[in-house]
Amino acid sequence: MLSKALIEDVLNEALSTGGDFAEVFVEDKLNTGLLMIGGKIESTMSGRDFGVGIRIFKGTNSVYAYTNKATRDNLLDVARKAAAAINGERKDIVINLMKNDIVNNHKIVIPVGNVEKLKKVDLMRRAYNVAKNYDDVISQVTVRYGDSEQNVLIANTEGVFVEDKRVRTRTMIQTIASKDGEMQSGFYGPGAHMGFEFYDKINIEEYAKEAARIAKTMIDAEYCPSGKMPVIIDNGFGGVIFHEACGHGLEATSVAKGTSVFAGKIGEKVASELVTAIDDGTIPNEWGSQNIDDEGTPTRKNVLIENGILKGYMIDKLNGRRMGMDSTGSARRQSYKYAPTSRMTNTYIANGESTKEEIIANTEYGLYAKYMGGGSVNPATGEFNFSVMEGYIVRNGKIEKPVRGATLIGKGLEVLKKIDMVGNNLDLGQGMCGSVSGTVAANVGQPTIRVSSMTVGGRKGE
Repeated sequence: MLSKALIEDVLNEALSTGGDFAEVFVEDKLNTGLLMIGGKIESTMSGRDFGVGIRIFKGTNSVYAYTNKATRDNLLDVARKAAAAINGERKDIVINLMKNDIVNNHKIVIPVGNVEKLKKVDLMRRAYNVAKNYDDVISQVTVRYGDSEQNVLIANTEGVFVEDKRVRTRTMIQTIASKDGEMQSGFYGPGAHMGFEFYDKINIEEYAKEAARIAKTMIDAEYCPSGKMPVIIDNGFGGVIFHEACGHGLEATSVAKGTSVFAGKIGEKVASELVTAIDDGTIPNEWGSQNIDDEGTPTRKNVLIENGILKGYMIDKLNGRRMGMDSTGSARRQSYKYAPTSRMTNTYIANGESTKEEIIANTEYGLYAKYMGGGSVNPATGEFNFSVMEGYIVRNGKIEKPVRGATLIGKGLEVLKKIDMVGNNLDLGQGMCGSVSGTVAANVGQPTIRVSSMTVGGRKGE
C-alpha cells in the first residue's frame, strides 16, 4: 500500500518537533450498499475510500491529521504540519520497521467483490418475498444489503508494521404491520466478518419470516402495563443494554477522563456474582472481530467483569498512557478520517447455569423482553431508556400474552447488581456502534437473564 521506506520517512518527519511516538494508518476500503423497498431496488452504492492518517504523541497529548493524497511530498507535508502542533526538541529515535506476520482467525471463502450484484439482489428479493407474504397485515418490507472489504496497513515508531484485511457482510430486514390506523415494526439484521459464504451458512428466509412475525405479533398485542417488576431479557441482541449502559463505561475513552461510573473500581464488586462479562475480538468470523485492532495490536479476549468483580477495561495506546496501563487490543476507528480510541468488539455476558425455561417458570409475574429495540443512554451515569420490540407478560411461571409499547428504564450499575438468574443459551446479535472514533461493527450478546426489579414504562391502568 505504501513502501516501508516512505513510511519511515513520514514517521521521522512526524517526530521532528519532539514527539515521542508516531503512527501511520493506511486504509483502502471497498463498499457496496443496496436498498430494496416494495420489492424494487431504490438505490445502489459502490465506492472506494482510500486515505492515510498520521498520529503523534507527546506524553499524554496527541495530534491527528489525515489525507487522501498519498504522494511522498504530500505525506511529508502533512506529517510536518501535524508535528508543528508539538512543542519540543527532536529526540534521537531509531525506527526499525520489521514486517509483523499476524494469525488470520477470519478465513474468507467467497470474497464479496467477486459476487455479481444480481446475486446480491436475488438474496434481498428472497428475503422480501418471504416477509411480505407472511401475512396480509404486513404492509411494507425494506431490505438493506451491505458488504465491505477493508485493507489496512499500520506502522509506528515502536517497530509495528502490519497489514490486515477485514471483510464484512450484512443484510437487514425491516417489516411494518398495519392495522386499524396503527403500525408496529419488526427487524432482523444478520451479519458476519465473512465473505458471501455467510449466506450459505444461514437461512435468510427464516430471518425474514422472524422479522415479519414480530411485527404481526405486536400489531395484535395489548399495551404493556407500567411499574416496577421482574424483567426477563432474552439472549442475543438483548445484550444491547449491557453494551450501551455498561460497556461504554468500561472503555478507557471515558475511564481515563474519570467520567465513567467504573473508573477506579477494579477489584470491586460491581455486579451480581452471576455476571461475567467479556469483550472478545478474536472469535472467528464474528461481526465485531478483527485480527488486529486499529493500532496494530492483536485483539484478545478481555474479561471485564468476573463473577461480579470488575477485572479490567478496554484500553487503547493513548488512554493506556493516561491510565498507566497497557493496551488491550481495543483501539478502533471508522476510517482513516478518525483517530482510534478504545471500543468494543464482541461484548457479551457469559453463560450461566439456568435454562430459559427455568427462568420463566421461576417468575411469578413480570415482563419477558424477547427482542430489544433502540434506546438512549447517558454514558456518564449509565442511565438508559430502551424500547422493547417484542414483549410478553409472564404470569405464574408461564408466558401469558404479548404486549407492546414497553420500555425499560434504569441505570446500568443497578441492573448489573439485580441480575438474579443467568441462562445457558448465549447468543450474539449484530449492530453498529457510534462513538468519538466513528461508527464500527460490534456484536452484543448474552444468554437469557432475569433482573429482579426494573422500571417498565407502558400504560397506566392496563
